[in-house]
Amino acid sequence: MMHWGAIIVPTGYTDPSVFTAGGNPYGTSVTVGPDDRMIEDVEAAVKHQAKRTVGVTEWVKNGQQ
Repeated sequence: MMHWGAIIVPTGYTDPSVFTAGGNPYGTSVTVGPDDRMIEDVEAAVKHQAKRTVGVTEWVKNGQQ
């Protein structure tokens, strides 16, 4: 993504939901079990990641740091 000039917005450890979803500071990921079901509960982490991405987008748009 950086090759195309994209701004990467990792979640880091900015919300407890990151730990519930497996603790990946780079963004939400899941493990799929043999029954093709997701093992981690990622819904809250995905919502946090989306909210953070929108927030950083607004900072960039408004010229904030």
